[in-house]
Parts: sequence; structure tokens; C-alpha cells
Amino acid sequence: MSRRLVSLTLDTLEDLPRPCRQCVYWELDPVSADRACATGDPGLEKEAWVSQTLLEWGSCGKLAYVDGMPAGFVMYAPPAYVPRSMAFPTSPVSADAALLMTANVVPAFAGGGLGRMLVQGVARDLTKRGIKAIEAFGDAKFGDTQDDASRACVAPADFFLSVGFKTVRPHPRFPRLRLELRTALSWKSDVEYALEKLLGSMSPETLLRPVRPAPATRSTS
Repeated sequence: MSRRLVSLTLDTLEDLPRPCRQCVYWELDPVSADRACATGDPGLEKEAWVSQTLLEWGSCGKLAYVDGMPAGFVMYAPPAYVPRSMAFPTSPVSADAALLMTANVVPAFAGGGLGRMLVQGVARDLTKRGIKAIEAFGDAKFGDTQDDASRACVAPADFFLSVGFKTVRPHPRFPRLRLELRTALSWKSDVEYALEKLLGSMSPETLLRPVRPAPATRSTS
């Protein structure tokens, strides 16, 4: 089983699950999102948001593939790019943090460490860009409430807690959680290596050192 992590682009955007590909819950304010879903084309709105964010800010998502199949993704951006972020009772996001908007792992691949892999990929990217932390709004009642827009778009608070986030502003439904990037990057590399090797996620190129041909010897007459 091979695993790889790639950045979200306009090409890989098509590998998001169809409901997520058509969803603009985070990308637009609540009124505009409802209008786009009712009378517009939310897929085009999402594509426009990704295009603008890539152009102005840079990478805003990661996708995980298992044996070439899309298995999970995360999306993230500065809160200024995420109008929905101001609609939560525990907003605003801290000034030194990027917002992890949503995280999703395909059920068939759940429990294999992909969530942690995705979050660490985000941490590595944001650290290079001088950002100190990731924050997220979690759903503390995920699965307990009747179907609504936030149920699918706001990841469970338990997921964020399981990958190292800490609650910075409690709330009965939508707590705000935070992960210091230095914490994410300090996860034991030997443990990661063992897990990745167990799941077959490391490519042969990283495991095996190329064998150099033996130097030619001159024959003497």
C-alpha cells in the first residue's frame, strides 16, 4: 500500500469528493453561499476561490492518495480568505494562525493515520511560510445533530484533538482549537518512520540507496 501527499491545485481539485467539490460553505459568507447553491454554480465559485487563493497566497490544501486513489484532504487559508470564519461563536481566529477549514478522510481509509499525515503536511508547508500555528473550528456534536450544512463541512472536534490540537476557546457546539506548528513538527520521526513503513507509504527511492557500479579495472597484457 503506497501513500503520497500532494498540494491542492486546479487539477487536483477534481479529486475532491463530489459533495466537497461543489461546496462553498467556507469560501463564501453564509448569504452568498446560500445564493450560490440556490441560483448559481457552486462548483465554479469554489474553483474561482481556489484559483485566487493560490495566486495571492499560495498552497491552500493537501490531498492524500492511497495506491493512486484519493483518500482524504484538508483545506486551509488565512482567515481573511475565509468569510465563513467570522460566523462562528468562537471566532475570530488568532492573528498568528492560519485556519484549517475542513478535513475529510474517505471512510474506507479511516483509521490508517491519514489525518495525522495530512495535518503534518500542512504544518510543514505553513512553517516554511513563517506561520506559527493552525486553528480550526470543530464540531463537538458531530453525528449527534440532525443534518445541516455544518455537519458535513465542520470536522469533528475529536478529530482535531486526536491529532494534537488543544482547545483555546470552549463552546458546547463549535470550540476553537489550536495546534502550535512546532508541536506538529516535533512528532517522533522514528515512530513516523515505523508507521509509514508498516503501511508501505515510503517509496523505494527513499528506502534504498542506489548501488554504484564497481569501478572498471584495466587489464594488463
